[in-house]
Amino acid sequence: MVDKLDVARALREIGALLRCKGESSFKVQAYENGSAAVEAISEDLGRLVEEGRLTQVPGIGVSLASVITEFVRTGQSELHVKLRAELPPGVLELCEIPGLSPKKVQALHDALGITSVEELRQACLAGRVRSVKGFGLKTQQSLLEAIAQREIREARVLLVDALGVAEPLLDHLRAFPEVKQADLAGDVRRFCETVSDVHVVVASDEAGVVLDHAERFPRVTRVRCRDAQRVDLCLAGDVPASVHVVAPAHYAGALLMRTGSAAHLAELGRVATEQGLALDEARALVRIESDAQIYRALGLHPVPPELREGDGEIEAARQDDFADLVTQGDIQGMVHCHTVFSDGNDTIEDMARAAEAMGMKYLTITDHSPTAHYARGVELDRLKLQWDEIARVQERVKIKLLRGTESDILATGALDYPDAILEQLDVVIASVHSRMKMDEAAMTQRLVEAMRQPIFKIWGHPLGRLLLRREPFACRVEEVLDVIASSRAAIEVNGDPYRLDMEPRWLKEARKRGIRFVISTDAHSTKGLSSLRFGVGVARRGGLRKSEVLNALGPEGFAAAVRPIH
Repeated sequence: MVDKLDVARALREIGALLRCKGESSFKVQAYENGSAAVEAISEDLGRLVEEGRLTQVPGIGVSLASVITEFVRTGQSELHVKLRAELPPGVLELCEIPGLSPKKVQALHDALGITSVEELRQACLAGRVRSVKGFGLKTQQSLLEAIAQREIREARVLLVDALGVAEPLLDHLRAFPEVKQADLAGDVRRFCETVSDVHVVVASDEAGVVLDHAERFPRVTRVRCRDAQRVDLCLAGDVPASVHVVAPAHYAGALLMRTGSAAHLAELGRVATEQGLALDEARALVRIESDAQIYRALGLHPVPPELREGDGEIEAARQDDFADLVTQGDIQGMVHCHTVFSDGNDTIEDMARAAEAMGMKYLTITDHSPTAHYARGVELDRLKLQWDEIARVQERVKIKLLRGTESDILATGALDYPDAILEQLDVVIASVHSRMKMDEAAMTQRLVEAMRQPIFKIWGHPLGRLLLRREPFACRVEEVLDVIASSRAAIEVNGDPYRLDMEPRWLKEARKRGIRFVISTDAHSTKGLSSLRFGVGVARRGGLRKSEVLNALGPEGFAAAVRPIH
């Protein structure tokens, strides 16, 4: 019998190999979705195959079911074997290094026999890579730097990936009769953009049976270690997780101690010591029912989990009740949305109806501008067609549709599209998509020029980062913020879970300058609209208040605030 997790891993590898070959993102995503679907199957996989019920599993279509059936019956897949034979050994690991394509990996393998990142590192250190045709000394040094960055990244997991297994684990535990309470803690509860591991705190008088139940979670790939009160697991996708079980009387204290950063807990501990109290779990007050009550017992307003970073929030909690910190329920409109007119997957009407179903009151259609050729940027001759389609859809939906653009910020700082076009739009998002390796001075000047444009614009995914893949581009951020504070502009908090741009520390600096914000999804599909939770999470980590967020306004207020020309 083939274990379902072996099948899931193979499907994920097929998807990765297809990506290396340049296959369509839809085909790659189908295998990734299929992998997750197999991991989540609670029934016996072999029985599903024999009874022909695989296609009843959400995320598994006819083609995918055929591949899975082949794996279960023979232990391998012809497609999997074929892809491995077509691509050089170690291609998946090596292609994670920026600057390496399958073709370059093949060249390294043919010339030096390299099949892993460690072999590549050693070859670079020995100076052998620079002799391979198509490489050179500069490339060799860049590869060494990229390998060093990769080692740092490997210690972290994207929040979206961690939540993908953490929330089902939490549901699994909460459904168990012996569990009184259970919550996520640690980096995940603080909604950190990347996390080191998943922590779940459980209240129960039966620690042993709860830990047994945790080990039976379908997405557990292995048990790392266990003691009387805790089990450390490895979950699907190589996400490390720990389940901690405490007596119900100590639950609030345990949740507090396993949520806050070390700096936050140290500050809170000093406040407690001043009052002759202790924060450690063993001495937590038994009458306290929530970690919020612990703050109140210390004379503080409860600090929301997203702010527990040791960055002045304890002192602020003496006066600030954080009641107006922005919430997902405050958001009235979806901003920064793409459709099939550029690189989106769904039509204007699909996006409008999906946003309407979420209770939104308005939606901005902000497809890419012409310079973004790779994203089918909307040329002038297609722009009128888009506007006509927006008008037609508007007659069929209640949600207010606003026509806009995600305009490229050109190298000079000018915005894509002529001013005469920009002036006819309802909203302009201005973003950098090219020449991201400009030096700090040049990039700063580029952004300053863009933000000084008299047309109101929203600075989109401001620093261009891709979490664990691409660092923010170099610029003097505070200088740009100073210009925005005195210009007609706002800053986007990008909710794409692979971006989450910009960082909370810069949001805090922007707040000091009185700058306004928009929380976006950067959605390229109806499914992408669900990323709103991530944008709100980052906004809360940056301390954003409802009054500072433009799309917490109603349709008329928002439209008036972002109108390019007044």
